[in-house]
Amino acid sequence: MADAITHETIEAVWHLESTRLIAGLVRMVRDVGLAEDLAQDALVAALTQWPTSGVPDNPGAWLMTIAKRRGVDQIRRSDRRDQIYAAIAHTQGSAVSEEDLLAAVDHVEDDVLRLMFICCHPVLTSEAQCTLTLKLVGGLTSREIARAYLTTEATVAQRVVRAKRTLTEAGAAVEEPSGAERATRLTTVFSVIYLLYNEGYSATAGSEWMRPTLCDEALRLGRILTALTPRESEVHGLCALMELQSSRLAARRAQDGSPILLLDQDRSQWDPVHIMHGLSALDQAQARASDLGPYGLQAAIAACHARADAPEATDWVQIAGLYEQLARRTGSPVVEVNRAVALGMAYGPEAGLELLDQLRGVPALQGYHLLPSVRGDLLEKLGRHEEAMAEFARAAMMTQNEPERALLLDRARGRS
Repeated sequence: MADAITHETIEAVWHLESTRLIAGLVRMVRDVGLAEDLAQDALVAALTQWPTSGVPDNPGAWLMTIAKRRGVDQIRRSDRRDQIYAAIAHTQGSAVSEEDLLAAVDHVEDDVLRLMFICCHPVLTSEAQCTLTLKLVGGLTSREIARAYLTTEATVAQRVVRAKRTLTEAGAAVEEPSGAERATRLTTVFSVIYLLYNEGYSATAGSEWMRPTLCDEALRLGRILTALTPRESEVHGLCALMELQSSRLAARRAQDGSPILLLDQDRSQWDPVHIMHGLSALDQAQARASDLGPYGLQAAIAACHARADAPEATDWVQIAGLYEQLARRTGSPVVEVNRAVALGMAYGPEAGLELLDQLRGVPALQGYHLLPSVRGDLLEKLGRHEEAMAEFARAAMMTQNEPERALLLDRARGRS
């Protein structure tokens, strides 16, 4: 029993610390694959020692100490040891030139953010960049990443292996980019941060409806990016979107852990501080661009909800228009599913159902549980209850998230 509790503790510690552990090791050994291996070695050591010795007072520091010791052993055996020693000595404060000081002004001080830029190296395809970053930075499983990309776990696993190999074979410098090169990677970094946020906002699988710690980490990284690139409209749009969505986190889950959908939420539980920050960030995004980008448009949609004191006060016509702009910008079928919801609210369920029926054959949406879920909701509003219950049952079979499945099964049985 004690061993089981210790193993649960180790799993929780790993979930919290693995990203920073790998990020710090990358800075030390200058090799993404080696850093991940060293982190895994430290995890194995914890699984071996902690059940006997007990969990240390600072488990994150313990893992880092073990990993760094093994990293030093690797460096001593490495053909690159002279280069790595020189880099570490420089980092730890050998003679610093004026050029070094100037470079430090443009330096990403956060190890996790540095790791994100490394994983977004231009030698990788955009999909490989996102997948590797979600794996190493976000700590997401292959299943979670597969859901984000509407693809298979096997495809994701292959992408991760190929991405690491490509970085190694290309001799890609595992350093943070600066200046113009950093700007070219921003779009991918934005995407990764928001995919990380989305996994926290609506977990792919397991017993939890949400994983708020992932939302907090994504928002933290977004705020750092805002400080680093304050002139970018989309970074403000991204932060606005995450702030506004975070305002609802407390209201999205009942005391028993079951989901509470948007229109059923107690809006007095929405966090006014997050709303204030989100609306302010949206103003910043709008001030920096004549047309909002994808994140700014999504933030504008979230702002429509935040400004409505009650569900019936929501400006669904404006939301439908914003989703139309977003669909044109992105070409995303998932955006079209959301647009169908807005059309149903603004112009009646028939309008939403008409759009959804056009999407049923889209390959990327096969297995996407929200398509039958939304369709069931629209059918229910039209009084076509048996068809609606069949759609809810189909959606329940598709989702891996237990609370969401329970909610859908309740609706499939005619209970809402």
